[in-house]
Amino acid sequence: MLPPETALWNFVEAAVRDVFRAYNFQEIRTPIFEATELFARGVGDETDIVTKEMYTWDDKARAESEKGQSLTLRPENTAGVVRAYIENHLWDRGLNKLYYIGPQFRRERPAKGRYRQFYQIGAEVIGPASSGSESPARDAEVLEMLATLLDRLGIKDWNLELNSVGSSQERARFNDALRVALEPVKDKMCGDCQRRAVTNPLRVLDCKHPEDQPIIETLPRISQFLDEDSRSHFATVQEILKAVGVRFSLNDRLVRGLDYYTRTAFEFTHGALGAQNAILGGGRYDGLSEALGGPAAPGIGFAIGEDRLVMSLQEKASADGAVRKPDVYVAPLGAGMNAEAARVARELRRYDLVVELGDETFRLKKSFEAATKAGARYILIVGENEVKADTFALKNLASGEQVSVARGELAQRIRS
Repeated sequence: MLPPETALWNFVEAAVRDVFRAYNFQEIRTPIFEATELFARGVGDETDIVTKEMYTWDDKARAESEKGQSLTLRPENTAGVVRAYIENHLWDRGLNKLYYIGPQFRRERPAKGRYRQFYQIGAEVIGPASSGSESPARDAEVLEMLATLLDRLGIKDWNLELNSVGSSQERARFNDALRVALEPVKDKMCGDCQRRAVTNPLRVLDCKHPEDQPIIETLPRISQFLDEDSRSHFATVQEILKAVGVRFSLNDRLVRGLDYYTRTAFEFTHGALGAQNAILGGGRYDGLSEALGGPAAPGIGFAIGEDRLVMSLQEKASADGAVRKPDVYVAPLGAGMNAEAARVARELRRYDLVVELGDETFRLKKSFEAATKAGARYILIVGENEVKADTFALKNLASGEQVSVARGELAQRIRS
């Protein structure tokens, strides 16, 4: 990632921090590599991530008395956050609202906006049930926060798709029904679906191959397997979203690729990304803490593919404001003026102005060319006469207007 693209990344991350702060989320930072067992237990032994995509190696023992360990570059961050929750007894804090920004790693086929080292922005709401972590109000708050974030970033034409994948018991019954329904037709499907039909039938619903869609349409639907508690939970999430004006559509084929998801599942999509159009996704994971050896801790979270989010912004005119160009180019004119120009630049930067500094070896024409190339709004001439008078020539590069401005008034004039 190179400038000016990195300015867009910083724009996104600054907006994320501002929005998340308003919802009382706090940052957590977990290791980039973890014990392999964490992902096998948390994400699921038969998921594509664990079976095909993880970067794993043996951290060999350095002495006979030491034991080696299998380590993995994190392919996702929720399992690491829940591990940190367990190890640090974060349930003592009650409801935890945590977010992270950082790289993840998966050895999958690279595609537009999908890289083997990719970046995620994510958040997790987790805690004991007594803290309200199990409430559908938490689901709705997370979804409303994401709608606010996308609007803040200027992504207006997003679509929120919702589904309920039920409790772990309901998912198990649904998986059994899918396995039975797939048995006579799986040989007509793609290789991945043939494998998933045996190991993880729910993932068949996530297949993107057009030729498999007619078969998928005939399969049972998760809504047929939800009990009253799951139906009521999902209905309340929808009710709150309608009350706060967050638009959504129901998609009972929507599943998440990881085994720990329960009840509410969701994706935000955007048309600028083509067929693989998901910007972010997430859901509830009420049993993950127990699966990792911790206490009961209902939770809900999401992950935003930052690479793909930035790609969406690049398609939008509103992203133009993300790159802040220099307010002023300070041009030292003549021998010995570098030091004086540096003094002026330092004074202006104290007022949060973006200042580009030239060099005394440049002729005036070259300084103007450099200022224009940098995209500066003004050029400020710092020559011997200007320093003696403590008044400087300030030129608006767009209008061509040039005025003399006293040193003490420079910042105010440039800012206005």
